[in-house]
Amino acid sequence: MKAFTVEKYGDQAGMRAADLPDPEAGADDVLVKIHAAGVNPLDVRIRNGDFKAFLPYRLPLVLGNDLAGTVVRVGPSVTRFAVGDEVYARPDKDRIGTFAELIAVHQDDLAPKPATLTMTEAASLPLVALTAWQALVERANVQPGQKVLVHAGTGGLGSVAVQLAKALGAHVATTVSTAKVDLARDLGADEVIDYRTQDFSELLRDYDVVLDSLGGENLAKSLRVLKPGGLAISVAGPPDPAFARELGANPILRLAMTALSFTTRRNARRRGVTYSFLFMRADGDQLRELTTLIDAGKIRPVVDRVFPFDETLQAMEYVEKGRAKAGKVVVTMA
Repeated sequence: MKAFTVEKYGDQAGMRAADLPDPEAGADDVLVKIHAAGVNPLDVRIRNGDFKAFLPYRLPLVLGNDLAGTVVRVGPSVTRFAVGDEVYARPDKDRIGTFAELIAVHQDDLAPKPATLTMTEAASLPLVALTAWQALVERANVQPGQKVLVHAGTGGLGSVAVQLAKALGAHVATTVSTAKVDLARDLGADEVIDYRTQDFSELLRDYDVVLDSLGGENLAKSLRVLKPGGLAISVAGPPDPAFARELGANPILRLAMTALSFTTRRNARRRGVTYSFLFMRADGDQLRELTTLIDAGKIRPVVDRVFPFDETLQAMEYVEKGRAKAGKVVVTMA
């Protein structure tokens, strides 16, 4: 099969197109012919080696974390899927590799593709939709009437999180650039902050939840808008001790993560709020829940640009340089 692999950690020069053997499907695996794959900032960070301390991949590595496609083979223990089914998934973090013509995915990480979406649209969703679900539903338990701030509300994660928060009955605020204010409102945001001309930390107060995808000073300021007992969840901030435990990290790595997040956690405690780092996980059952919302019209994908599969490296560069105007970038197979 054709695939795009990381030969060595670093910049774009470490990636190349390759011809590889077709993957083998284990007893609980589903072999999927990939029709489209989402491109995420996470792919760039994995390629750069940002996570090699706790995601020790063996190189060469087939990159890619989102897929939509068709089942072409099932393992003998598979009960949830059959050949010909249209599916989508974020494979487990230890089994990524969607920048390829084929992939073997555990049946528990897979879900039927939303009937209302094309393959391209479906491929844009799994990673960001699962991230939004695990932040807002699983971790924050957002309830009707609560106030949720979603940063970068027209980006890949933010565009889904805004819609999910609204579907949960929350009052939603978001931060976007001037050109994206109308799109943010169209996605359902109740309050839209133009970060080029406004400071969200001076305008918003008493929020229950903040979902941060930017980190740094943006995360520090986000703590100020939470009410006592509020929760700041970040996918870009420093890893915390809870994540180290979840990962089963060794003592040295646990100590490092504790140190990295010390200042943020201390500042949160001083304000009577909580900081939580999120590294999403694969979950087919949660994807099924999201599919129900998607097919009901409560969540729609936002796709910025589509590249052909042979231009995967260009798609990576497009994402890395922040050229996407809104939503996700997708590569499609022939």
